[in-house]
Amino acid sequence: QVQLVESGGGLVQPGGSLRLSCTASGSIFIIYSMGWYRQAPGKRRELVTFITNGGSTDYVDSVKGRFTISRDSAKNTVYLQMNYLKPEDTAVYYCNLKGSVVPADIGSDYWGQGTQVTVSS
Repeated sequence: QVQLVESGGGLVQPGGSLRLSCTASGSIFIIYSMGWYRQAPGKRRELVTFITNGGSTDYVDSVKGRFTISRDSAKNTVYLQMNYLKPEDTAVYYCNLKGSVVPADIGSDYWGQGTQVTVSS
Protein backbone atom coordinates (compact mmCIF):
# COMPACT_ATOMS: atom_id res chain seq x y z
CA GLN A 1 0.00 0.00 0.00
CA VAL A 2 0.95 3.63 -0.47
CA GLN A 3 0.80 6.04 2.41
CA LEU A 4 1.17 9.81 2.26
CA VAL A 5 2.12 11.70 5.39
CA GLU A 6 1.57 15.46 5.37
CA SER A 7 2.78 18.16 7.70
CA GLY A 8 3.28 21.90 7.89
CA GLY A 9 -0.22 23.30 8.09
CA GLY A 10 -1.22 25.90 10.61
CA LEU A 11 -2.56 29.36 11.28
CA VAL A 12 -0.86 32.39 9.76
CA GLN A 13 -1.66 36.02 9.17
CA PRO A 14 -2.21 37.39 5.68
CA GLY A 15 1.12 37.90 3.97
CA GLY A 16 2.73 35.12 5.94
CA SER A 17 4.31 31.91 4.76
CA LEU A 18 4.00 28.20 5.34
CA ARG A 19 5.81 25.18 3.99
CA LEU A 20 3.95 21.93 3.57
CA SER A 21 5.63 18.60 3.14
CA CYS A 22 4.40 15.21 2.02
CA THR A 23 6.31 11.97 2.13
CA ALA A 24 5.18 8.84 0.34
CA SER A 25 5.97 5.41 1.67
CA GLY A 26 4.96 1.83 1.10
CA SER A 27 4.91 -0.49 -1.86
CA ILE A 28 5.05 1.49 -5.08
CA PHE A 29 6.63 0.73 -8.43
CA ILE A 30 6.80 4.20 -9.92
CA ILE A 31 5.60 7.70 -9.19
CA TYR A 32 4.31 9.66 -12.17
CA SER A 33 3.58 12.87 -10.34
CA MET A 34 2.96 14.37 -6.95
CA GLY A 35 1.01 17.46 -6.14
CA TRP A 36 -1.30 19.37 -3.90
CA TYR A 37 -5.03 19.89 -3.92
CA ARG A 38 -7.07 22.03 -1.60
CA GLN A 39 -10.66 22.27 -0.52
CA ALA A 40 -12.09 25.41 1.01
CA PRO A 41 -15.37 25.44 2.94
CA GLY A 42 -18.29 25.05 0.57
CA LYS A 43 -16.03 24.56 -2.43
CA ARG A 44 -14.98 21.65 -4.57
CA ARG A 45 -11.53 20.23 -4.23
CA GLU A 46 -9.20 21.91 -6.70
CA LEU A 47 -5.77 21.14 -8.02
CA VAL A 48 -3.25 23.68 -6.75
CA THR A 49 -0.03 22.41 -8.25
CA PHE A 50 1.81 19.31 -9.33
CA ILE A 51 5.22 18.15 -10.39
CA THR A 52 5.77 15.29 -12.81
CA ASN A 53 8.47 12.67 -12.80
CA GLY A 54 10.18 14.73 -15.48
CA GLY A 55 10.17 17.85 -13.34
CA SER A 56 7.40 19.71 -15.13
CA THR A 57 5.20 21.85 -12.89
CA ASP A 58 1.98 23.77 -13.15
CA TYR A 59 -0.07 25.95 -10.84
CA VAL A 60 -3.60 27.16 -10.58
CA ASP A 61 -3.71 30.81 -11.61
CA SER A 62 -4.62 32.06 -8.17
CA VAL A 63 -1.32 30.91 -6.64
CA LYS A 64 1.12 31.63 -9.45
CA GLY A 65 4.00 33.71 -8.22
CA ARG A 66 3.24 32.91 -4.59
CA PHE A 67 3.45 29.13 -4.27
CA THR A 68 6.30 26.87 -5.29
CA ILE A 69 6.29 23.11 -5.48
CA SER A 70 9.51 21.16 -5.17
CA ARG A 71 10.55 17.60 -4.63
CA ASP A 72 13.20 15.32 -3.26
CA SER A 73 12.77 12.28 -5.45
CA ALA A 74 15.19 10.15 -3.45
CA LYS A 75 12.98 10.62 -0.41
CA ASN A 76 9.66 10.48 -2.28
CA THR A 77 8.89 13.83 -0.74
CA VAL A 78 7.17 16.86 -2.18
CA TYR A 79 7.04 20.33 -0.66
CA LEU A 80 4.77 23.30 -1.11
CA GLN A 81 6.24 26.66 -0.20
CA MET A 82 3.41 29.13 0.25
CA ASN A 83 4.30 32.80 0.42
CA TYR A 84 2.20 35.95 0.59
CA LEU A 85 -0.71 33.96 1.87
CA LYS A 86 -4.20 35.35 1.51
CA PRO A 87 -7.38 34.58 3.43
CA GLU A 88 -8.75 32.91 0.31
CA ASP A 89 -5.94 30.36 0.58
CA THR A 90 -7.63 28.98 3.67
CA ALA A 91 -8.43 25.34 2.98
CA VAL A 92 -7.56 21.79 3.77
CA TYR A 93 -4.56 20.90 1.63
CA TYR A 94 -4.27 17.35 0.37
CA CYS A 95 -1.16 15.69 -0.95
CA ASN A 96 -1.72 13.66 -4.09
CA LEU A 97 0.37 10.99 -5.72
CA LYS A 98 -0.21 9.45 -9.13
CA GLY A 99 1.63 6.19 -9.43
CA SER A 100 1.62 2.48 -10.05
CA VAL A 101 2.17 -0.34 -7.60
CA VAL A 102 2.83 -2.90 -10.35
CA PRO A 103 4.73 -2.47 -13.65
CA ALA A 104 1.73 -2.89 -15.98
CA ASP A 105 -0.51 -0.53 -14.04
CA ILE A 106 -1.69 2.65 -15.77
CA GLY A 107 -1.56 4.47 -12.48
CA SER A 108 -3.84 5.39 -9.63
CA ASP A 109 -4.38 8.33 -7.31
CA TYR A 110 -3.34 8.21 -3.70
CA TRP A 111 -4.21 10.82 -1.11
CA GLY A 112 -3.00 12.17 2.16
CA GLN A 113 -5.43 12.87 4.96
CA GLY A 114 -5.12 16.62 4.57
CA THR A 115 -3.60 19.42 6.59
CA GLN A 116 -5.43 22.59 7.56
CA VAL A 117 -4.11 25.94 6.39
CA THR A 118 -5.84 28.95 7.88
CA VAL A 119 -4.96 32.49 6.86
CA SER A 120 -6.61 35.01 9.10
CA SER A 121 -5.94 38.28 10.86
